[in-house]
Formats: sequence, structure tokens, C-alpha cells
Amino acid sequence: MIALHNNKAWTLSSYIITLVLIIPVVVMLVGGVSASTQLFVHLWQTVLPSYLENTLLLALGVLVLALFFGVCSAAIITQTNIVFRKQLRWLLLLPLAMPAYLVAYLYTDLFDYAGPVQRTLRAWFNWQSPNDYWFFDIRTLPGAAFMLALVLFPYIYMITRGAFEQQDHNLTRASRLLGCTAKQSFFKVSLPLARPAIAVSASLVLMETLADFATVQYFSVNTLTTAIYDTWLGYGDLGAANALASVLMLLVLFVVLAEQRSRAGLRHQSARPNAKQSLIQLSLSQQLMASLFCWALVILGFLLPITLLIMMAVQYSDMAQLSILLSTGINSLKVSVLAATIAVVIALLLGLYQRLHCDKYRQFPQLISSFGYAVPGTVLAMAMLSTLGPLDHWLNDSAEFLGFTTPGLLLSGTLFAIVFALVVRFSAIANGTIVSGIKQIPQSLDYAPATLGVSLKGSLTKVHLPMLMPAILVAWLLVFVEAMKELPAVLLLRPFNFETLSSQIYQLISDEMLEQGALGAILIVLFGLLPIVLLNKSKEQL
Repeated sequence: MIALHNNKAWTLSSYIITLVLIIPVVVMLVGGVSASTQLFVHLWQTVLPSYLENTLLLALGVLVLALFFGVCSAAIITQTNIVFRKQLRWLLLLPLAMPAYLVAYLYTDLFDYAGPVQRTLRAWFNWQSPNDYWFFDIRTLPGAAFMLALVLFPYIYMITRGAFEQQDHNLTRASRLLGCTAKQSFFKVSLPLARPAIAVSASLVLMETLADFATVQYFSVNTLTTAIYDTWLGYGDLGAANALASVLMLLVLFVVLAEQRSRAGLRHQSARPNAKQSLIQLSLSQQLMASLFCWALVILGFLLPITLLIMMAVQYSDMAQLSILLSTGINSLKVSVLAATIAVVIALLLGLYQRLHCDKYRQFPQLISSFGYAVPGTVLAMAMLSTLGPLDHWLNDSAEFLGFTTPGLLLSGTLFAIVFALVVRFSAIANGTIVSGIKQIPQSLDYAPATLGVSLKGSLTKVHLPMLMPAILVAWLLVFVEAMKELPAVLLLRPFNFETLSSQIYQLISDEMLEQGALGAILIVLFGLLPIVLLNKSKEQL
């Protein structure tokens, strides 16, 4: 790292911003640790152990299934001569665009007792009641695990695929020369080399699983996220909700630390990767099985759900729905644009501070500000309520004392709370993208402006920011899409009579009326496809 400047205002602003981003989480944790409410004790003695058990079982189920789907598909795409390999390489990323709660509702509607599949079976075989036949119940904990794994496995597929492609394939050739078969080379060389990448992707899947709310709520699987939501909205006990949120935070922290420890000192990329790889030649039957496996993931994870949504939209959409969609769509755009813009500005400030400042601890602001991504949306909402609620009361008391009109819930009851929560949660995405872009700038360009007498402002505006424009655009778009899809934080923090696309669709799903919001669901999926297209293009250019 190069340190050229010593701007005290830059240092102060960087640390203040970092402090503001982390304070809500600290307040929530302190509130949870100090909480001793009777409700929390009652929950702990009754239902909380089962909630915790469900959370752990769900996380384990999703992880096992996602690892199976992701690692196997990555190995098939990178190691074999499967038919339609180039097409499947990017098609397997598409399920990432589908929110899990949408997939859960669509498959429940498809396979439920009153759904088309069971109705067709009853008509074919003349079955009269459920006692005449057995059919799986999708609204269970294993069903929720399968739904989540179906849309989360692309994390593992994408990162593991990259690890396989960046390996030095001379090592594989060496193992073959030593007598290993193709299968043995994969399990003894390629797969162990990819272990750090698999650990990283597995931690992302676990964090997303622990953060999920809508899927488990719809499937009536009681986990810690649903317990937090019910404790706050059902019982109105913020202290008990904070305590539950603290338990969930400890689980997430354990996942992060375990992931970092599992890959400590390991590398998954070669210093000299060899792009020339001899693919494993599969027989016709093996190619058929491998192709069916990959196409099944694409169809079940994306093509079938989006087809069902399009059919619903064509059948049920009308002008009244379009007007409602316009209103909620504007709300979603407003929140997402604000969150993405603020997150990117903060990422630029902290990323360039880390690169160009002489502060000995200049890397800490950027690292600490990225912590929010590990915080589930429900937990983050509790943190915002614990922080902004008391501030609102203080502002109102101060205004009343001074004889001014009380401002009301100026912070916790407006868009400020939602945007603040989204910035905290998704700053890590902006940080990672901006830092990656900064690393692409030659270090000589940091020195050159200074040697020519150019000020810090001139260096930033004429050199660094123009070169960072592609990274800025990608970072903004990634945060924008994630903010559009965010549900738990929006549900808990949205003002009265304020709906976004995600919250409106969730309400319709809860009322078994997704058909009325099919257009909005399609819009969310289309927005979700944008970063996938960008990721695919960036990977193709490498």
C-alpha cells in the first residue's frame, strides 16, 4: 500500500463514518446482553430451544444441499466435456436472481393438495382423498432447506468454478503421470486446492440462510429470525427482541470466524495458472446424466419459477395492479437509489483513504464498515430501532423543553431508518468492488500527481475517479439490486402506508395472493439479473 497524504479532515471523516455505521450494531448487542425481561426468560424456557434447533437444522440442510449442487455443477462445467457446457456455464448463475420466498410460494402453489400437480394425479388415477395416496409436503423444514439451497447454490458454484479455473493444471497432469485416474486427480488435487474457495462460498450461504425470514415464515418453520420478528411486533418487547438478535449475531460471528480459520494459510489459486486444461472425456451416458443434473438446477431454480410468474402476470394483471405497481416501484427506486449512492460514496472515501493516506491504521475503517453484511436484516432492524428510537425521544423531549413543535419519529419513522439500514448492510459489497477497482490502478499513478505538484483534490478528480468509473458503476448497481430485494429490514422499519416491491409481494404471498403481484415479482427478478450479467461478462473477460 502507498501512503502519500496526511489530510486530517479525511482521517476524521473516515473514522466518524465508520463509527456511525457500527454504532447501531453495538447498541443492539449491549441492549441484548443487558436485557433481563420476563418474556425472554419465558421464551428461553419454552419455545426458544426448538427455534434454535430449527435454525441449526435449516442451516445444515441448506449447506449440505447447496454444497452438493454447487460443487458438483462447478466440477462438471470446468472438468468435463459436457454438451452445452458454454451455455450452462452462465445459466447456472440465474437462480441467484430469484428471491427464495418467491420460489417457495410458487412451488407450494404448484405441489399443494389444491395445486395442478396433485389435481392432475387425482384425475388420472381416480383418487378421491389424501388417504388414497401419499404426496410429499413441501411446507416443512426440509422443504424450506431445499428452496433456499435451490437459489443459494450459485454462490458456491460461481466461486468454486473460479477456483477450479484458476488452478495450475500442471499439478493435475503431474498426478496423472504418477498413475492417478482422472477421478483420483480431481479428488486428490483439484478439490483440495479449491477448499478455501468452497469455505468462503459456504459461509456466504450460511449467512444468507441465517438471515432469511420470508421463506421460513411462509413455511411456518420457526427460527430465530421469525422469533425476533414475532417478539417485536407480536409482544412489543424490544429488549427481548434484542436478546434474540444477539443470539443470532453470535451464530453469524461463529460462521465468519470458522470460515476464516478453515482457510487460514491456504491458497486456492496458483501463482501461475495454466489456462490449457485437458477435459475429462465422459461417455454418452455420463454426459446425459451430467447434463440432466445441470439442466435440472437451471429449470427448478429459475426457468420454471419465472415461467409460472409470467403465466400469472398474463392471466391476472390489469390497470389497477399497474397503478399500484407504479407507486410501490417508485418507493423501491427511491430507497434503492439513495442507499446505493450513499454506500458507493462511503466506499470511495474509505477505499481511497486506505490507498492514499499515511495513517498507520488506515485499513481499519474500511474493514469495520464491511461488518454490516454479516448482520441479518432482521437483526439490523432491531439495531436501528434500538439506536434511532431513543434518539427520536431525545429530540422530541428537547424540542418540547425549548418550546418548539415536536418533530415526531424523525429518524425511526421515516425513510432515513430504511436507507441507513441498507447502507450498513450493503456497504461491504460497495467496499469490495471499489477496492478491487483501486487495486487495478498502477501504483505509479499515485506518485505521479504528487511529484508534479498536483493537490490531493486534483489527483482524485483527474486521475483516480475517472479510472474508477467502471468499478463505481458496478458497485452502485450491485447495491441497488440488493436493496431492491431486501425484505426483513424493510418490513420492520418502513413508515406507515409505505410499501416497496419486496414488502408488497411478501404481504400478497402471506395472503396467498401472489397472482396480484406477479408483475412486481417479475420486475424484482429482472433487476436481479443485472449483476449476474455483469458477473458473467467480467468472468468472460478474465
